[in-house]
Amino acid sequence: MKRTCFAIVLFVALVTPAFAQSLSSCQRPKDDEAPSATPLKPTGTPLLWKDPGAVEKLDLVGGPLGRQAAPKPPFTFMEESFSGTNPKIKVRDANKVQWTMKFGSEVNAETFASRLAWAVGYFVEPSYFIASGTVTGVTCKPTRTKADQFDPATGAFTNARFERQKEKGVKKLEDKESWAYAENPFVGKPELAGLKVIMMLVSNWDNKDVRDAGRGSNTSIFQYPTEARYLVTDWGGAMGKWGGVLSREKWDCKGFTSQTGDFVKEVKGGEVRFGYSGQHRTGFQTGIKSSEVKWLMQYLGKVTDAQIGSALKASGAMDEEVVCFTNTLRDRIRQLSAAAQQ
Repeated sequence: MKRTCFAIVLFVALVTPAFAQSLSSCQRPKDDEAPSATPLKPTGTPLLWKDPGAVEKLDLVGGPLGRQAAPKPPFTFMEESFSGTNPKIKVRDANKVQWTMKFGSEVNAETFASRLAWAVGYFVEPSYFIASGTVTGVTCKPTRTKADQFDPATGAFTNARFERQKEKGVKKLEDKESWAYAENPFVGKPELAGLKVIMMLVSNWDNKDVRDAGRGSNTSIFQYPTEARYLVTDWGGAMGKWGGVLSREKWDCKGFTSQTGDFVKEVKGGEVRFGYSGQHRTGFQTGIKSSEVKWLMQYLGKVTDAQIGSALKASGAMDEEVVCFTNTLRDRIRQLSAAAQQ
């Protein structure tokens, strides 16, 4: 019996790495649709925001689609995704729903920050954080994932953000067809100012837009049959330090807290001035009125500490991170509340 067990263990030890080595690297798939020769223009009613209703009653654990829509194992490998700079693979779950799994330093911040934006009325892509699991049927070796993120030999993964595929009948326009913070149908409206404030609230320094289409825009337009929804589609650069290349961070509560004293710097002439610094400054954090912050606080002011804490836990935060981030966010929200009254 002992010899049999030893033989099985030895066989697994020898075969597993051999299997991993036998997998060829994943190849970039051919696009189903050729890029449009000229940028498409959105049609229908342009929307950036919708009334979230009773904010204090929203479930920030489940997010836009609720807990019942969370990815359900087993997960089956489809292909590697080569979009963006972070490693990703595409999978299908037990309900035949397709998801893009993202690994790396952005998964916690993106899950949490997008939930907070959704809670105050902004459109986001539904996503969930899953701490660990297994992907079956791996047919190629992803070129950008690390061994501690995803093991193609066993299919085991850790700390992944699952983003649901687009609804049927919805088209995400190309990066060159996305939108700029300084030029869009919402300029001069409180909804746009509110979105910028939420970006700064969570210290999302990665505020690229259509001006950066060549290296990847983080704004997108989702074309529905009768409306065009304007979204921020990447919240991964949040919950750390804002700033330049050498100083900015992601998901770092110590750094996040260290800059909170400079979050709202002053209110002068009815304009709220922020300490934030992102990839774009002109036309982003300037020109935001205290009246626009007051509009946002109708919704943001109703988000409770319990909701923030539950959203952080659902995003993979450790207990000490839940306490740290919740306290710091509450401090920043108080600053906004004070600015709204000036």
